[in-house]
Amino acid sequence: MKDYIDRHRDDYGVEPICRVLQMAPSCYWRHAARQRNPQLRTARAVRDESLMADIQRVWHANWQVYGADKVWLQMNREGIRVARCTVERLMRTMGLQGARRGKTVRTTMPDTSAPGPLDHVNRQFKASLRIPRDGGHDSMLMADSVPPSSRTPFHGDGGQHSILKADTPAVP
Repeated sequence: MKDYIDRHRDDYGVEPICRVLQMAPSCYWRHAARQRNPQLRTARAVRDESLMADIQRVWHANWQVYGADKVWLQMNREGIRVARCTVERLMRTMGLQGARRGKTVRTTMPDTSAPGPLDHVNRQFKASLRIPRDGGHDSMLMADSVPPSSRTPFHGDGGQHSILKADTPAVP
């Protein structure tokens, strides 16, 4: 947002832009003063700038495969005392990451609004299959598949599958 204000402040002024962006003008003026005079920057910002150069150097020296933990260990071996969370934060800010083993991060997600592939075997997606029977009635086959631990065996089948045949009236 501060870069946007820098680009457009000559055209519109700082206060009107800040009002639209719902940002305090003092926040922008503090940023502008630090840009003009680096002595006004916080100690953390000054240290982060020097650490970023060291992190970049260690990461490149190790074929860009070191993650935050190994970069942190190497920096401590070199005598640069820094917290691991600081290395993680700065690497994230710089867009650096170590090599990943196994599956990589999935960057594309399927478009659920697009139509799926056609059904090439012409399946009939119905809750029940009715088979015509003589006498004008239909029979409905019902099957259940319940784990054996949750019910008693049905006629010696071990309780794994049951198929029942029920007479139902014909549907016009």
